Amino acid sequence: MKIIFAGTPVFAAAALEALINAGHEIVSVLTQPDRPAGRGMKLMASAVKVLALQHELMLLQPKTLKDSTLHEQLQALDADVMVVAAYGLILPASVLQIPRFGCLNIHASLLPRWRGAAPIQRAILAGDQETGITIMQMDAGLDTGVMLLVHRIAIAADETSQFLHDKLCVLGAQSIVEALALLPQGKLDSVVQDDALACYASKIKKTEAQINWHQSAEQINRVVRTFNPSPGAYANFQGSVIKIWQAQLVAGEIGQPGEIMVTGREGITVSCGEGLLRLETIQKAGGKKLSAENFLAGHVIRPGEFFEMINSTGSGHDPKNRS
Repeated sequence: MKIIFAGTPVFAAAALEALINAGHEIVSVLTQPDRPAGRGMKLMASAVKVLALQHELMLLQPKTLKDSTLHEQLQALDADVMVVAAYGLILPASVLQIPRFGCLNIHASLLPRWRGAAPIQRAILAGDQETGITIMQMDAGLDTGVMLLVHRIAIAADETSQFLHDKLCVLGAQSIVEALALLPQGKLDSVVQDDALACYASKIKKTEAQINWHQSAEQINRVVRTFNPSPGAYANFQGSVIKIWQAQLVAGEIGQPGEIMVTGREGITVSCGEGLLRLETIQKAGGKKLSAENFLAGHVIRPGEFFEMINSTGSGHDPKNRS
């Protein structure tokens, strides 16, 4: 099929590569303009742009999709379909109507749950036991179009956002190849989403990654997993920010929220609002990620000391928030 592809990060690049390998004709690639990134804030190309240049594909980086000249350019490509994956720009109705089969979106959730920008993180933070990929026919709404293909996967109890992202990259790429094989045959079933079940996956805020020790150990562990790799769950201890990259629920004597109960080779065990959490991989500001054993070799942390507290309500996201 003749495809216009629109996407920006690694998640999208995996899908683009799968479409190329499947023998589809990529008539144009749209991706976000280069953005400053890293400590030097140098302009960096997106993962999709890098891949498109490697394959010498026609590349467009518009700041907006509302330009009529761009619409004419896309129309002239005579594409069968546009595939969209984590593109980052809203497609106006005039663009949605250009390809013969419209625009298909690769969305990293089981719609209508977790419509929006951060479905992977929100699923972990809410304690969902499964997620997946939905191939959706795009319409003018935010992830509201009919569902054409759904594949489910379990979320493991120790899964971080990075690991889940990587699994969904593979599943998303496989799913769009499968969907495009069925599309011209009319073998994709259109399932209307139930708006009453919709949840909104709002963008991640750094403040959400601050640990609230009044919460249960289970919920705090979700925070650790959700914000790995970015921005990293963190807590304050003796005036310093400590990031927590890996933790585990454990049993034992419970103290006050934020109280350090045990320190040792296996980790730093902290009492929470309910239960205990053992911190296993941590990092002090400006330092390296270390196992708790190596961290304790260079830092004095004793049982009976406390992590600094934030207010009992804390920050965070309500998984019952409906759009």
